[in-house]
Amino acid sequence: MTDLLSDDLLARIHERAAGYDRENAFFAEDLEELAAAGYLRAFLPEDQGGRDATLLDVARAQSRLAAAAPATALAVNMHLVWTGVARLLRRRGDLGLDEVERRASAGEILAFGISEAGNDLVLFGSDTVATPDGHGGYTFSGTKIFTSLAPAWTSLGVTGLDTVSPDAPKVVYAFVGRDGVTTKDDWDTLGMRASQSRTTVLEEAHAPVGAVLRRLDAGPNADPLVFGIFACFETLVAAVYTGVGARALELAAEAAAARRSKRTGAPLSDDPDIRWRIADAAIAHDALWPQIESVARDVEDGVDRGSQWFRALVGLKTRATETARSVVDQAIRVSGGSSYFSSNELSRLYRDVLAGMFHPSDPESAHSTVATAILGAPGVTSS
Repeated sequence: MTDLLSDDLLARIHERAAGYDRENAFFAEDLEELAAAGYLRAFLPEDQGGRDATLLDVARAQSRLAAAAPATALAVNMHLVWTGVARLLRRRGDLGLDEVERRASAGEILAFGISEAGNDLVLFGSDTVATPDGHGGYTFSGTKIFTSLAPAWTSLGVTGLDTVSPDAPKVVYAFVGRDGVTTKDDWDTLGMRASQSRTTVLEEAHAPVGAVLRRLDAGPNADPLVFGIFACFETLVAAVYTGVGARALELAAEAAAARRSKRTGAPLSDDPDIRWRIADAAIAHDALWPQIESVARDVEDGVDRGSQWFRALVGLKTRATETARSVVDQAIRVSGGSSYFSSNELSRLYRDVLAGMFHPSDPESAHSTVATAILGAPGVTSS
């Protein structure tokens, strides 16, 4: 993977990150270079110009990319989740996402239009109306939020609820293009600014029959597509925020070595309190990669964790994002007042890392999932 994401490329991406953040601009040059390097095809089979990379391979690469530019890595995750799910299903003999790989191999940029304000069902329901077109396709009308890659996507993966077909209700997964889609210019946020994850309004956006990926029963569903999206998303999000934490540790160590005590003349890297703070952050950070590797390998190998899979995935995402936030906080404390200035890289990381709490599953949903896995559903007692 280092040839797809070289040190030189990462250095250029890192150099641009501050400007994108300051100007609230989309990472257009980064995306162009990553596409040209073949990085967006990493999950695709070799005969489609890809590397057939494993989930762990891409997680490691995404962590390196996030250390250079968190918002770039987070947005690219959305394209990679689609291609990662297609690869997982293909390896299990399910060719239902061939359309994903066909579009990605043709150079398309894939994005997710699933999140909706106030919809905590996420993959299990939708406030967007999916209307059959009479020919096997659908039109979609509704509003999606946090649509990363908003200025650049060419195919938007959406969900909508079909309530009129004889077998309704069905959650419909499909790709739509730009026709019937309005992208609001409303992404003026605290952090992750370069992702430009804008609000998307669908007004009878059409997906022809070949762009319809799945029709699934509403509610919790064990379909491989649902599991694949959840597994790839949670694993790659965990990798991104772990990369942010790794960069924060580097900056903390550099600051401790560069700063000197006026009282003793010694570098702050000799100060026992500073040393303890950096060590404490590193100990927490170091626990994450074994967990990411374990989950990624088990997803890759098709290990059957049964009902405990969702517990493992939400736990991984929650630990990674919360630990990264703690690590960046420790780095800020080590670095002192200079990190409070917006031009300081740690200031940007501090803002970027806060976005981790908003990605599905949020802390409340994650804890509910884990509690149910251990205790059963609330209100249900065993005999």
